[in-house]
Amino acid sequence: MQENTRRVRAAVATVAVLALAGCTADEGGPAPTPSTSISTAPSFAAGAEGAGDPYFPTYGNGGYDVGGYDLKLRYDPAGGELRGTATITATATQDLSRFNLDLANLVAGKVTVDGRAATSRADGNELVVTPAAGLTKGAAFTVVIEYGGKPQALDNETLGVGGWLRTKDGAFAIGQPESASTWFPVNDHPSDKATFSLAMTVPDGVEAIGNGVPGPRSTAGGWTTWTWTERNPLASYLAFVVIGQYRMQVGTHAGKPMIIAIPESLPANGNAARALARTGEVADYLATQFGPYPFAAYGGIVLDDDRVGYALETQSRPVYGNTFFGGRANATVVAHELAHQWYGDSVSMRRWQDIWLNEGFATYAEWLWQEHQDERTVQQSFDRVYADFDWTIPTGDPGDDNLFSDAVYLRGAMTVHALRKQIGDDAFFALLKSWPAEHRDGNVSTEDFIAAAEKASGKDLGDFFEAWLFGKRKPTY
Repeated sequence: MQENTRRVRAAVATVAVLALAGCTADEGGPAPTPSTSISTAPSFAAGAEGAGDPYFPTYGNGGYDVGGYDLKLRYDPAGGELRGTATITATATQDLSRFNLDLANLVAGKVTVDGRAATSRADGNELVVTPAAGLTKGAAFTVVIEYGGKPQALDNETLGVGGWLRTKDGAFAIGQPESASTWFPVNDHPSDKATFSLAMTVPDGVEAIGNGVPGPRSTAGGWTTWTWTERNPLASYLAFVVIGQYRMQVGTHAGKPMIIAIPESLPANGNAARALARTGEVADYLATQFGPYPFAAYGGIVLDDDRVGYALETQSRPVYGNTFFGGRANATVVAHELAHQWYGDSVSMRRWQDIWLNEGFATYAEWLWQEHQDERTVQQSFDRVYADFDWTIPTGDPGDDNLFSDAVYLRGAMTVHALRKQIGDDAFFALLKSWPAEHRDGNVSTEDFIAAAEKASGKDLGDFFEAWLFGKRKPTY
């Protein structure tokens, strides 16, 4: 098993102050001057230009922790222009002389930090901000950035084109492992989760849909402002916006808003619409397995765009490429993306290496749902994969080239099922609920999960996880 590199915090040097008043001098030396206090000025330094992820070292930034993003934006589909203001609340995690935000292909104008003008410059896809005065460790601060331009997508080798994609009637912004930086300044790494609010102004007759709970809508001068608020912290790649011509079904489920959006280009009662209509039913079933639904809103959105051949667990409201619904009203993919609301969204990975904690459990949720629907048992799903699987890629450390491979999804799900057999159903299903409850709105690692599984079962599971997560040969089952 590959050992996790542990960061050791350097000890902070202390200065001892001697109370010398009234003391006699050492023999042959002058009497010391009494001292009442010693003050140490902060040592300001620039925040790191990356969060230090082993797979993507330049993703995100260091030196601060974001508390929330508040975006007020305006998008013109005709010209493809996006303009507006981002207000970012954060806390310095070091004595900070300057800091970076991720911002790709957009231009920042006026920037302030705590109301005072700051200087900024673009460095590739980074925005380097220097406040008028240094920020001391532990200090809360607010950054306001006016910015704009024509957003562009990022071509990521891991998943392909992602981020802001323009359409004939609007645009959408989704993607993994990066997308947020294509439409707002952000600390773009899942380890820095933050609340998120969006006010998107678009021409009348165009829908603009985002994360979380819908707020008031206002119209003036031929433009409509749509507002959305996600009060639970989210990882940046889970923030999204979809703009265009959509049929919106607005209702409630379990007392919470439920918003389903289907493009007008697709049939109103087609496969996609019928699959997403089961969102509440699927979420309720998963709650029996994982515990209470963790967010304040439900829903789902379908994209009718050939560039999106995947579904993404955007927080509170997954986005689905229509390719999943070409042959049938496929509710299995709905189960997968809704499972992520617990495993991946509410409880998020600390580093991209830990992505099996998202995808392995979401794939296992597919198997549970299929058994619930009397399609096949979980054991049958396991057996059909286990027999002829390629075990050469370790699930617990797949490498950035294999983040979205079968080693993460299918071998991850097999690991989950093998754990169930190893520790028994009582301990296993208790763990399925205690894990998201104990780590709600937080970040976790594979090591954290191993420790939780050992605590839940009372067993030493080191050899088990070594074989199923990190070995390169077929584990004994």
